[in-house]
Order: sequence, then C-alpha cells, then structure tokens
Amino acid sequence: FPNHEANPLDPANIVDLQKRAEARATVRGRAELLRGVMTLGDGPVADAHASLLFARSLLAGEAPELALAATVAAADAAWAAGDLTGCLSALAGATATAPAPGPGRPDPVRDYLTGLRAILEARLADAARPLRRVLDHGWTQDEPEALQRAATAALLLGEVDTACRAGARALAAARARGHEAFVPQTLEYLAYAELRAGRHARARAHAEEGLRSALHSRRRNTAAHHRAILALASSIEGDTEEVTAQAAAALATARSHGLAQTATLAEWATGRAELGRGRPSEAAARLAPLVRPGRTGGHFAVRALVMPCFAEAAVLAGRADEARIVVEEFELWADFGADPQAPAQLARCRALLAPPDDTDGADTHYRRALELHERAGGDFEQARTQLLYGKWLRRRRRPREARGRLRDALHIFERCGARVWADQARAELRANGEAPAAPLGGALSRLTPQQQRIARCVAAGDTNREVAQRLSVSTRTVDHHLRNIFAALGVRSRVELARMVGLER
Repeated sequence: FPNHEANPLDPANIVDLQKRAEARATVRGRAELLRGVMTLGDGPVADAHASLLFARSLLAGEAPELALAATVAAADAAWAAGDLTGCLSALAGATATAPAPGPGRPDPVRDYLTGLRAILEARLADAARPLRRVLDHGWTQDEPEALQRAATAALLLGEVDTACRAGARALAAARARGHEAFVPQTLEYLAYAELRAGRHARARAHAEEGLRSALHSRRRNTAAHHRAILALASSIEGDTEEVTAQAAAALATARSHGLAQTATLAEWATGRAELGRGRPSEAAARLAPLVRPGRTGGHFAVRALVMPCFAEAAVLAGRADEARIVVEEFELWADFGADPQAPAQLARCRALLAPPDDTDGADTHYRRALELHERAGGDFEQARTQLLYGKWLRRRRRPREARGRLRDALHIFERCGARVWADQARAELRANGEAPAAPLGGALSRLTPQQQRIARCVAAGDTNREVAQRLSVSTRTVDHHLRNIFAALGVRSRVELARMVGLER
C-alpha cells in the first residue's frame, strides 16, 4: 500500500474502524430508540415494536442500559397491541441485553422483566419472587420510574390496593421532579389500577386528568386508553351518551394504531352499559368476540376480566352453553391468583349456570360468592351479586329474603354512583311488592353524571370553553348538554343554575 498509515490491514486501523462503526451504531440506536418511544405514544404500536427491537440490536454492544430500556418499551408496545408472542419474544432477550449489576446490588429492571415473562407464561410461582423484589425496592425509592415499576409489579401480583398506592406515589414523584412527559402514562396505569380496585370515581378523576395531559403532550395512544377508562366508569354510572362518545373516540385511535388493549376496554364498556340497561342480548353480542376461545378479538390480559360480564349477559340472554364454555376457562384464571375479585365472580357465574332444579346448589354458590366478596372488597361487584341473588330469590317466591338482598344492592349501587344498576334494583323491589325510596340527590339527580359535572363547572363560574377543556370534550358538546340541563332543571340562566347547585351542596 502506498500509504502505510492508511493500511486497512493494520491492527490499529482495524480497531479504529471497529470503534467508529460501533459509535455509528450507537448513534443510530439512540435515534431509533427515540423514534420507537415517540411512536409508542402516538402511532401504530406494531411500528414502535419493530423500531424498538432494532434499537436494542444496535445498542446491545456499547449501550446495554439503553438496550434494556428498548426491551422494556418493546414489551410495552407488544402488550398494547395484544401480541403475546411479540411480548414474550422481547422479554426473552432481556437477560442478554441487561447490564450485570454489582454483587449484592438490586436489579429491579431485570427482575421486572423476568417476573412479567413468568406471568405471561402462567408460571405464577416463578413470578412471585422477582416481582416482590421489584415492589420492595420501589418503595424505598423516590424516582417515578422505580415507583411505577413497583405499582405494575403489585398489579401483576394481584395486590390492587398496593398498586394504587404505589401509582399515586409515582405520580407525586413525577410532578415534584417536573417530569411532565411521565405524567400521562403514570395516570394511565393509576386509573386502570383504581378501576381494578372498584374505585370508579377515582379512576374517572385520574383518567380525566390523564386525558387532558395526554392531549396536551400529543400522546394520542395514551389519550385513547384514558377514554376507554372513562367509558368503563360511565358504564357503571349509567351515562349512556358518554359511554358511546368516549368508546367511539377510543376505538377510532385503537383501530388505526393497533391498540388491542384499548379496543377491548372500550368494547367491554359498551357491552357492560347494555347489560346495565337491561339488554343482555345486545351485551352478549358485543362481548362474545372478546372472550370466545380461539378468537383474536380481545386482549390476552383483559379477556379474563370481561368473562364474568359476558357469562351474566349470555345466561340472561338464553345462551347458557356459550357461557359455560367461557366460565370453564375463567376458572383457570380464578385459580391463578392474580385477581382478587375472580373467585367471587366465579362463584356468581356458577350460581347463574346452576340447573333450574338445583335450588340448593345455586343458593350455595350465591352465598359463597358474597362471602368471597367480603374478603376481596369492591362494592360494585358485590352489589351485582346481591342484585342477581335477589332476582333469583324473588323468582323462587322467597320475597322476604329477596327484599333484603335487593335493598343491600340498591344501597351499594347508590353509594357507588351506579345509577342505572340502582334502577334495576328498584324495579326488582317494586316487583317484590315494596316501594323503594326515590333516588337521593335532589334536582341534580335528574341529570346524567356528565351533565352533573358540567352543571357544577358552570355553577363554579367556568365558561363553556373552560368546561370543555376541563372535561376534554368539545365546546359544542358542552353547549348541547347545557341546553338539556336548563330544560331538565327548569332554569333559564347560569345564575339560576349556580343557585340551584349551591342549594344541593
């Protein structure tokens, strides 16, 4: 070679070329990681998954910590897409890309990924120890990321109340440190945990804030998930208009970006709203694609949560054979131990499916379900069991026992703000020969939950535009609701409305 110093076969030159190539790969990997994370928040999650796996391959050599971050994000993308195989594939590479910690040092990220993989492979015994380490470590930290991992670990272990507490701490830490980009996602997990805990009013409050934050930061995928949570909360409250609006908005993004989890939650909300309105056939038709064995319409981590709702709708709609198949699979989920509500829901499903002549069997299952509800908590699910038990007792001409169950259901539904379900309990009490008390709440009780929120905002002095921003709806929607509020309450001005709301407090 004319220039010896430029000889490509010189070992020094080969090492230099390797370093340059590795540096270029790291730069490309960082760029791909950023692209994948941004797409995960606002874009097709399958594209995000591919970008993140590519980023991991580029970063594995020189930036193993960033490669591990890409692994976590890739698993999140596959989870959102309902791609169980893709999620497991991403997790399988976690050990190879994770930097080795020092002796005796905690490794919460590796533990989290190991535990998550074991959960997805139905190895709960293998998942418990690493996830417990994640949870214990997270409580000692003040970083929002560590606290959020702890909250997710608690949810995977079925410790829903702990997940809510850790999520609340993660949110507080994110706000205190000014990590605004972390807030929408933290609220997403927290709202979902509150929903799992049966605290629907709290779930709504967090989802409303999360929706505003996600829209502000242009994270449409996160915003869609918050809308699905709002639809689920509204399906309990009985606000059919909001269920339809929020579910439709969530599904529009979910379908274009491949968000299977969000789509399943939105469809579940719509089906549960139909069941609350006393339309089991419509509810069963809506929910069936989400839970049938061998079907891909639902999300692998949500379909078990939908199963009790489908079973109830299917039995009431005369489709007991379909319900029985789904309940057999749900029994495996209840035995898995990751959902504190599942054993009580399983006993309720067995009561619904008991043969007509097996009175003792059905009665035993209902009583067992109520015992399990007492242990697990969750007022709404307990009230649903009380309502079904009361209906069953009334139809077997046991009016005194039915009356007690139906009263209990009514009081719990009223406490939960589950208006449409409370209406079912009142109707059953009337059929049982009792005139139940009128709904509590005075004049405002004539409004839907969404209308009540708008009325209170207007009474506090907010303009229609400010109400729209607060509730993440359009100004036109606020105008429409406000006209209906004035007509329902017989007021003619915002001043009269403010006076009426003030009297209600």
